Amino acid sequence: MSHPTSLRTLRDQSPTLSVGMMTADLLSLGSELLLIEEAGARVVHIDVMDGVYCPQMTAGPPLIRAMKTPLLKDVHLMVAEPLGKIPQYVAAGADIITIHPEACAHPHRVLQEMGGMVNANDAGRGLIRGVALNPGTSLNVLEPLLDEAELVLLLAVNPGWGGQAFIPSTLGRIAKMKQMIQNAGKEILLGVDGGITRKNVAEISQTGVDIIVAGSAVFDGKAPRENARFMLSALRAPNNY
Repeated sequence: MSHPTSLRTLRDQSPTLSVGMMTADLLSLGSELLLIEEAGARVVHIDVMDGVYCPQMTAGPPLIRAMKTPLLKDVHLMVAEPLGKIPQYVAAGADIITIHPEACAHPHRVLQEMGGMVNANDAGRGLIRGVALNPGTSLNVLEPLLDEAELVLLLAVNPGWGGQAFIPSTLGRIAKMKQMIQNAGKEILLGVDGGITRKNVAEISQTGVDIIVAGSAVFDGKAPRENARFMLSALRAPNNY
């Protein structure tokens, strides 16, 4: 399988910000998307929770389809047994789809199936296949999946609730995961999600991750454009903060 052009784009922009949209004002979705685009963001993150794997319920394909934007759509599926559901998200315009091995009986098969799907926005972009791990899941779970993934997303909080604090042990997991990717000799992006704030974003960017997901730190109900600009600036010049 050839590498998606979106993978090269994200690699060139590393480290970059994936802005969580579930804390945005969804009644003003178009305006909120435009604000973060004007701030320089290039990726939006949509948390999909089903009330089964995660205690909360959030968005589905209709919301993703409603996002009329040139930004890459980063869809994080926190749902039970996603295999039969993924085609709906691809058709809705997902550029990145991330699954949880903890929620799949056969995660390797899910990733294989995704490998044959075509990006509905632009076939040349490709579909980035991601694997996310909860804080309490061993990194060893990922070893047999790395041949079928372009992204590893480490959660720094337990999924299901916003506003949680970053779990410090995630820093060590990032270092170990970077070594695993290097040992595998794969071109795999590494991301971190959860507990990212204006205070810790620069420190976290220094770990060498490619993608940092932040939602409430951007959409705080006050100044999302300015917050996104601050976060992006901190990623690009971490030693200045």
